[in-house]
Amino acid sequence: MTTSPYSVRLVGAVVLAMTLIVGGDAAATVLTGTGFPQTFVAWTRFALAAALLAPFCGLMRADLSHFRDWRLYLRAGLIVGGIVSILTALRTEPMANVFAGFFVGPVVSYFLSAALLGERITPLRTFLLLVSFAGVLLVVRPGFGMTPGMGFAILAGCFHGSYLVATRWLAGSFRPRFLLFSQLLIGAVLLSPFAFSTTPALTLPIFGLITISALGSAGGNLLLVLVNRTTPAGVVAPLIYSQLLAAMVIGWMVFGQWPDSLSLVGLIVIMVAGVSSVWFAGRGR
Repeated sequence: MTTSPYSVRLVGAVVLAMTLIVGGDAAATVLTGTGFPQTFVAWTRFALAAALLAPFCGLMRADLSHFRDWRLYLRAGLIVGGIVSILTALRTEPMANVFAGFFVGPVVSYFLSAALLGERITPLRTFLLLVSFAGVLLVVRPGFGMTPGMGFAILAGCFHGSYLVATRWLAGSFRPRFLLFSQLLIGAVLLSPFAFSTTPALTLPIFGLITISALGSAGGNLLLVLVNRTTPAGVVAPLIYSQLLAAMVIGWMVFGQWPDSLSLVGLIVIMVAGVSSVWFAGRGR
């Protein structure tokens, strides 16, 4: 494979997106550690992103009728559940371990898409995804000291994998920008009753953390959307696993966390098996 300016920019854009998302989660972890509920931190992400992106979503009056479709609320509820779960996990667990548990999502998405949408499965991809799942088990260690926090990380991955399937299910019915805006707006509305139950005083440093948390997540996901507009998903998908590396580095720099030897082996297994699965999928195997 030859290296071109385009490929360098692509790698840089996706790695930057993953770093922004993990950085936003690091700021959210600091916020929850100071007493802010996970629901409030999640609400700021949805509400601020909806306000910032609304002018760029090409909204039309006809779009209002779409908000009567229950499927949009199901999809938004899944991503809300995923974000609240991962923020809960990050309160007690190292970042790299949480994101390792979160990467059960591709396994859930693969098998659920086959069962509900009739998408093709292959023996080779199935084997590689099961190997990736084995890497998740090395980090999570169910029955061998698994903590509630890692349980929430797995739950976040299940929510996210289901959300990906719901997105594929609805992709032919709605414009991509409307789907993005609908999940942000509905997510903010769904979280509103729970967001302000306990809210410590807002100081300037706290407001800065809220901004980093919200804009890191929104900016990273928007950058991924822009990359996916011009780049095949099969090219982008392997680079998503750089999120694990970003979680390791940021977890070490911000919180002094580093995976133990068994977790490190699990992280490597997840990355190698996941990237291999996507590579073979792009070649129809």
